[in-house]
This record gives sequence, C-alpha cells and structure tokens, in this order.
Amino acid sequence: MKAQTAKSYPFSLTDEEWRKRLTPAQYRVCRQAGTEPPESGALLHQTGQGEYRCAACDRALFKSETKYDACGWPSFWDCVPGSVEVRSDLEAVCTNCGSHLGHRFDDGPPPTGFRY
Repeated sequence: MKAQTAKSYPFSLTDEEWRKRLTPAQYRVCRQAGTEPPESGALLHQTGQGEYRCAACDRALFKSETKYDACGWPSFWDCVPGSVEVRSDLEAVCTNCGSHLGHRFDDGPPPTGFRY
C-alpha cells in the first residue's frame, strides 16, 4: 500500500492522530491508499439526496445528483469544485486532508466523461 506524500494540506494530523480518528478500515483506505472490496461499501446503494463527505476530515466531496451505478463502488461523474485533487497516477485525494478517495477514470457518463 502506498503511503501519503509529504505535501501539506489544510487539515493535517500526525499518523497517531489519524489512527485514533479513523477506524482501521478507514485508515487503510484513506491514509494508506487501500481499496475496499467491490460491492462492500455502505454507500454503494445509498440513494438519498445530499453530499458525500470525506471520512477523514468531513469535507464535502461529491453531490448525490452526480452519483451513478458503475462498477461495484460508489461512482460519481463530477466532484464538488475544488474538493478533489487528481494526481498524475489518476489517484483522487481530498484537497483538505490528502486522504485517498480512489481514482478518476475517463470512462464515465456525460457531461464530464469522468468516473470518480
């Protein structure tokens, strides 16, 4: 698993503080760039209106109207402006805390053609 980079983010904690704040599964995904097994996430079949927020820092990342059924993980065709950074390897991270959110692919639906 990939460790977080040294880049500084507005919301920053020590590794010990992240481990106390997050469950072991959240820590593995958010801070170590792990992946949940497909079809396992609690948000996969969520259909209510609202926002999807970062598990680590609570920043709004995606809106329910951009969610769609794609691949076994919650998928979105757009993010809240300024909330997600896409790195050169297409890893998507929270711009507030640097937590791993997954990846952005170019096989999504219109209007963006993206899948987060």
